[in-house]
Amino acid sequence: MDDNKERLQKVLAQAGIASRRKSEELILEGRVKVNGKVVDTLGFKVSKKDIIEFDGKPISRQLLVYYVINKPLGYIANENEKSNGRTVMDLLTIEDKETRIFSIGMMDSDTSGAVILTNDGNLAYKLNLSKKEFEKEYQARIDGIISQNEILRLIKGIELDNKKYKLSNIDVSNIDKKNNSCLINFKVFDSKLKTIKKIFEELGHPIKKLKRISFAGIDCIGLSVGSYRPLKPHEIKKLYSL
Repeated sequence: MDDNKERLQKVLAQAGIASRRKSEELILEGRVKVNGKVVDTLGFKVSKKDIIEFDGKPISRQLLVYYVINKPLGYIANENEKSNGRTVMDLLTIEDKETRIFSIGMMDSDTSGAVILTNDGNLAYKLNLSKKEFEKEYQARIDGIISQNEILRLIKGIELDNKKYKLSNIDVSNIDKKNNSCLINFKVFDSKLKTIKKIFEELGHPIKKLKRISFAGIDCIGLSVGSYRPLKPHEIKKLYSL
């Protein structure tokens, strides 16, 4: 009976080695051993008594941590932590870097704001690969001053690649007639930043500056740029309920 056993990639994710998807790649690359033997096939299950090694070093079950960071411009959030430029990992303390934290989803260097960070590979797997779209709130500085009719178009939906995208809770402020620009806050159910940019391009108001205020209800309000805070228990519970 293996009722108390778990898949190897799940255990690696729980140990903070990588997300579950990335852990599967590490297994296939032959970088993981169980009780001294290389396991390079998926589906292998282990118990708490098994000794698991990654790159020759035993893994340890560590305390799971969850943060939200107010990502600055010029940094990227990359779930695989591979980049030739600066990433949000460069903003973490030495202690937090040692816990093998990675980001939920991705964010390019030209967008700032809320990014979830964790060493919980199972949660990362759930949110990164889920087909469900989570509500996100953004603030954008756009080119031109948006009209009421254009706002109605956003509410009814902009069609891109045979799919309609709708914005909600739209609020326009800081109208700059001199520079022909304004700020617009909105909520949207879509995980891809490039789609949001295409929506405003289609509307004739390209985005000049974009900030994510919140991700699935987790916001970075009150956080200075580049700083981060631990998630509260109810916030972690909320992410798991999505």
